[in-house]
Amino acid sequence: MACMSLNSIGTCGLRTLQSLHVSSKPFPPSNCSTFGTSLSFTAGASVSGKNRHVLWELRHFGGSAASSASFSTPFRFHAVSVKSEQSDIASGVVVLVIGSGGREHALCYALKRSPSCDAVFCAPGNAGISNSGDATCISDLDIADSSAVISFCRKWGVGLVVVGPEAPLVAGLSNELVEAGIPSFGPSSEAAALEGSKNFMKKLCDKYGIPTAKHYQTFTDPAPAKQYIQEQGAPIVIKVDGLAAGKGVIVAMTLDEAYQAVDSMLVEGVFGSAGSCVIVEEYLEGEEASFFALVDGENAIPLESAQDYKRVGDGDTGPNTGGMGAYSPAPILTEELQSLVMKSIIIPTVKGMAAEGCRFVGVLYAGLMIEKKSGLPKLIEYNVRFGDPECQVLMMRLESDLAQVLLAACKGELSGVSLNWSLGSAMVVVMASKGYPGSYEKGTVISNLEEAELVAPSVKVFHAGTELDSDGNFIAVGGRVLGVTAKGKNLQEARDRAYLAVDEINWPGGFYRRDIGWRALPQEIQFATNL
Repeated sequence: MACMSLNSIGTCGLRTLQSLHVSSKPFPPSNCSTFGTSLSFTAGASVSGKNRHVLWELRHFGGSAASSASFSTPFRFHAVSVKSEQSDIASGVVVLVIGSGGREHALCYALKRSPSCDAVFCAPGNAGISNSGDATCISDLDIADSSAVISFCRKWGVGLVVVGPEAPLVAGLSNELVEAGIPSFGPSSEAAALEGSKNFMKKLCDKYGIPTAKHYQTFTDPAPAKQYIQEQGAPIVIKVDGLAAGKGVIVAMTLDEAYQAVDSMLVEGVFGSAGSCVIVEEYLEGEEASFFALVDGENAIPLESAQDYKRVGDGDTGPNTGGMGAYSPAPILTEELQSLVMKSIIIPTVKGMAAEGCRFVGVLYAGLMIEKKSGLPKLIEYNVRFGDPECQVLMMRLESDLAQVLLAACKGELSGVSLNWSLGSAMVVVMASKGYPGSYEKGTVISNLEEAELVAPSVKVFHAGTELDSDGNFIAVGGRVLGVTAKGKNLQEARDRAYLAVDEINWPGGFYRRDIGWRALPQEIQFATNL
């Protein structure tokens, strides 16, 4: 059964749930409550003689904002039918995705296409996820309150929780869900230390012989850190130990840059408690690549390769960001290299974590450097969730049933599982607010998003930092705001389609890199027209 995150068939119209034999009144009942910019409520419906909860969501498509007192024509009803805790109807799995960014939008998009998936919720989600029909967003569910998340899962019969961002994982949300008997795709707080503490990761690498940058030291005092930097020389890398939204790494090409990085972290406290301890390590020269593997505690299976672009400016210039674009597959990760990564990095990590009493269940995202002098992969860092924006290109290419695969990981049943991927390539171009990764203006209007998805086949705009204003316009409320993604028979076609869609979007307050894909298309690539 396909996901029941249904599209409407007209203004204030209800689509008949024919596959579930559901009949219901075409207007909402009085017991409605507001979830952010949408209006959501529950109503009973009849399904094959059994009572089944139906969550109706009123989505805004223009005009004035909704209120419980009035319903105006710019709103459309969408329905999601899910099994409640009282119902005994056999059905597909109901999935709750935790998060609100482009990664979570991509996961919802893939889960909605999963044959084993009955419905998709996203908390808190965002305006783009809701309006696309890829999931029903529950904007007032506090994802930091594990008891509230558990209560929601029990009420709506959620059979799988997919935790997108790293912060809830480090905080222990998966621990609480598993203890409550709810399958959660994402590691425990103990296992999430692979990302939550770079010092933990480096010690694990040392103990189990996992190749990574050498000559590393940790510091909490700026004076010895600077002394060590002076001894090692530049270029050199300085990292905060904790979570910093992808911005806590400084590649210092001079000693002065390195000293400034130490001061910003340990003296000025730019990264807060995440920067109270820093790691100084050798600079690796080569080409970066992203490698993902699904892990069930004992077994690991690789996903397709991807390559992202961290620097904010064309030609890999400027400060690091959370990621300005990506493509899949990454030609640099040959089959031979992928096999070597699994053998020398991923498998030793999985076995090492199990030996340390921290069985890892979830996705391991290895940031790699294919070293120039040796041609061999070294581990730069681990993330314990899907990368963003790599997740967008992977989910565009995935043809397997994502819900089924993630459930298999939760149950320790990945052995023998294989994944199917579409041929060709996918590329995502991130559109960000001007000023990012520094300070930026919020509330700038974005238009022509629907038109952008129609400029070429296989184009999808994933939303990361958008909301709807009182006039029904999409506005930017984050740094990285949109992930304009496209598939093609090869990387050149995927790139052409992605930039064609970017050009269609009207957003004077945004910018993007014009050279995504240049590593894989060095001879052919032409810079796109910028905003």
